[in-house]
Amino acid sequence: MTLTSLLVFAGALFMAAGSPGPSVAALVARVLSKGARDVLPFLAAMWIGEAIWLTCAVAGLAAVAETFHLAFVAIKWLGVCYLLYLAWKMWFASHDASEEKLPEAQSAAKLFFAGMTVTLGNPKIMMFYVALLPSIIDIPSVTIVGWTELVATMFVVLILIDVSWALLAAKARGFLKSRRAIRIANRASAGTMAGAAVAIAMR
Repeated sequence: MTLTSLLVFAGALFMAAGSPGPSVAALVARVLSKGARDVLPFLAAMWIGEAIWLTCAVAGLAAVAETFHLAFVAIKWLGVCYLLYLAWKMWFASHDASEEKLPEAQSAAKLFFAGMTVTLGNPKIMMFYVALLPSIIDIPSVTIVGWTELVATMFVVLILIDVSWALLAAKARGFLKSRRAIRIANRASAGTMAGAAVAIAMR
């Protein structure tokens, strides 16, 4: 891959991933509700999910993705249902500012599952890699080394964007001290999470 090609890809991805969408909404809602301490599995799943879509595009698997359309639809609706479940939990979460519960034993696995379903089931992400990427990158000429460079570039861009969103949400959460503020934040997060589910479901 030439430096120009990588920069074009990075710029297009930055614009696509940086604009608030269902994945960013779900991330921000999670951090506002529970903090950034245990959000890494969710982020890792989002990044791995995008790497899967990138690999499908580079490998010329758009036709395969179309063939297994029903599987991706199932993943999409699994993600929608899980986001709605998280929204329900956030809405009825405790408003006690002094209550600091340890993460659940399987919280990392649940967060990873949520991040993966949100990413694999998000049509915006799928369209970027399967439909838009071939118009900015000469897919047939991409080698294993080129794929590695694209994946590395993708990770740099996504880490920069998603960690920034998470830190901003964590900073905003730091101002929430009263029970009333926490209740408002939890319910706003629940609404955002439910909105992300609806956005995915409607596409």
